[in-house]
This record gives sequence, C-alpha cells and structure tokens, in this order.
Amino acid sequence: MNELNKSSQIEVVARPSVEVVDEGLRSYMIKVFNYMSGSLLVAGLVAYLFANTGLIKLLYNIDYQAQTASISGIGWLVMLSPLAMIFAFHYVLSRKSLAAVQAVFWLFSVLEGASLAYLFIIYSGASITRVFFVTAITFGCMGILGYSTQRDLSKLGSYLYMALIGLIVALVVNMFLKSSGLDYALSCIGVLLFTGLTAVDIQNIKMMYYRQDSEDTASRKAIAGALNLYLDFVNLFLMLLRLMGDRR
Repeated sequence: MNELNKSSQIEVVARPSVEVVDEGLRSYMIKVFNYMSGSLLVAGLVAYLFANTGLIKLLYNIDYQAQTASISGIGWLVMLSPLAMIFAFHYVLSRKSLAAVQAVFWLFSVLEGASLAYLFIIYSGASITRVFFVTAITFGCMGILGYSTQRDLSKLGSYLYMALIGLIVALVVNMFLKSSGLDYALSCIGVLLFTGLTAVDIQNIKMMYYRQDSEDTASRKAIAGALNLYLDFVNLFLMLLRLMGDRR
C-alpha cells in the first residue's frame, strides 16, 4: 500500500515538469514566430511605402514612357545592404547586448523591405497578394511538418544547404546568360529547396530550445531562428512569384 502511495506521489510530481517543458517550448516558438511575422510586416510596409511614393526614385532611374528602369547608385547600396546586415547580425548575436541584436534585426527588416520595393514595379499588386497567400499556406504546412515529425531532418538539411549553394551560383550565372528556360527551371528548384528548408529550419529551432536557458539567451535564439525562417519565407515567395506572378 505504501509503495502504491509512493508511485502515485511520484506520478503527480512528474506530470507538472512535463507541462512546464511543453509550455516553455510553446512560448519559445511563439516568440520566434512573433519576431518573424513582425519582420515580414515591417519589410512589407517599407516596400509598399517606397514603391508608392517618390522614394522609389532614390533607388531606380525609371522611364515610364519607355517602361524601363535601372538601379541607381543608392539603389545598389540598398540592394546589397541586407546581405551586409546578415553578417552584422551574426557578429552581434553573441558579442553585443540583446538590445543591439534586436536593433540589427529590425534594421535588416527595414533595409530588406526597401530592397524589395522593385517587386511592385515588376508585378501587379493582385498577383503579389495571391502569391503571398500561397507562400503562407505552403510555409505553414511545412512548418507543421517540421515541428511535429519525429524523423531527424538534419541529414536532409545538409543536402539542401549544399543544393542552396549550387542554386545561388546558377542564379548568378544566369544573370549573364539571361536564359528564360534556365530561369524557369531554377525557380522550380528554388521552390522545392526552400519548401524543404522550412521544415528543416523549424525542426532545428525546436531542437535549439533548452529549458534552462536564461531569458536573454532564449531571446537571442528566438531572434536568430526568426531570421532563418524569414529568409526561407521570402526566398520561397520570390521563387513562387517568378513562376506565378503577373508582370505589369
């Protein structure tokens, strides 16, 4: 009888610890997606603001009669600045204060939004909205898969990251070749690649969670995870837009 009582007590004590871990993980993942969603919102608003005001003229020399546009000097700086901010982010992530990490993250979102303003020049607003929702649904489905699957996706991730390097090289080469057929093929590959990376990255973010992390460390991990997911989402969106977008 005493043994039975001991077992019951152990069971009662053990259950709350599991609930605490689950609640902590849930809170951590919510923080990741809040940062990511906020970044997408900021980037989208900045892109729309630039595209629909005179600010776009700072980035592009536009001839509306000839329907041509070329990137200005400032435009090149803005286009390349998000890449520089990614390097800056990884530098401050473990070396500077949490406030500095957050500042770089939000500055990246603003500059990324400005660099994406050209989409409103090339594609119709309706097609951008349509492709955004397609991207959101695809991202959501792969997010659920990456979060819930018990299968280790790390080996798949290694192959996908190697393929990503190849895709980047091929896209750069095609900037000079200007092959429409190759561009279509690379866009299809890009959709598959970033769809897979979404599931892999979400599983990695989940695995990075540790219950004993301090609030500062957990926040840094959440912001880093949000940046990875933001890049997955935006690149998936861009690849789908190349395939499904209606050009003006």
